[in-house]
Amino acid sequence: QVQLEESGGGSVQAGGSLRLSCVGSGVAFNSVNIAWFRQAPGKDREFVAAHAWSGGSTSLADSVKGRFTISRDYANFAVYLQMNSLKSEATAVYYCAVGPWSRLRSGDREGVNYWGKGIQVTVSS
Repeated sequence: QVQLEESGGGSVQAGGSLRLSCVGSGVAFNSVNIAWFRQAPGKDREFVAAHAWSGGSTSLADSVKGRFTISRDYANFAVYLQMNSLKSEATAVYYCAVGPWSRLRSGDREGVNYWGKGIQVTVSS
């Protein structure tokens, strides 16, 4: 069964940085498209970033452009979300996800095939 695992979350002050990691099992991880979503308390799960399996394309939500980057480490079968200049609105549970590129590139959460269990990120003032 496909399983995705997130790591690297925690608490940080506004303006700080964190790097989240996603690794997978039960799937050819280097050959699937990976996305990050987040869900703040009382809000819907929203798209953050995506990386195509080929490494040729990435997508970022407008809210994080210029501050977040998504990258893939093929040797370690991992996808990273580097989060810089963090704002309080980044406080959320962050989820790793797998799905077709046509869906993930546009941030369509209904196109996700598999979800990780999520990891907490808290940004304080």
